[in-house]
Amino acid sequence: MAGLPEITIAGTVVADPEMRFTNSGAGVVNFTVAANDRRYDREKGEWVDAGATFLRCSIWRQAAENVTETLTKGMRVLVTGVLRQRSYEKDGQTQYAFEVDATEVAVSLKFATATVKKATRSSTAGAPPAGAGQPDAWGSAPPAGSGGGFSDEPPF
Repeated sequence: MAGLPEITIAGTVVADPEMRFTNSGAGVVNFTVAANDRRYDREKGEWVDAGATFLRCSIWRQAAENVTETLTKGMRVLVTGVLRQRSYEKDGQTQYAFEVDATEVAVSLKFATATVKKATRSSTAGAPPAGAGQPDAWGSAPPAGSGGGFSDEPPF
């Protein structure tokens, strides 16, 4: 990953994280973070939002399981990772999107408190940790060729 910009963002999770599995069973979770530019307007005497930047984030394997178990919509988080730009075609025009391949995700303690519980490692790639309590969200990894997961592996 040499040469790619590593960033840290603080923001709010805009929807519950979405867990998926590759055809080989590796877990990946995607979530979007909104980072607001908030400034104090002295003339108005109040805080003003100057806009938001929405960044799609993804993280792989055990960290993906931990993120799925921990984060929900509305939580303030810190995300560190590699900023990537991708292009795609839409209506005949090239569009660009920025995304973060996260290496670390943490709950922000700026406006909240947290109780930390050490996660247990899964014995298989797609299986939930013991006591996960969310059988519908986890399930098992889709069979190879089922089309239920991503076809590519993580960038590392």
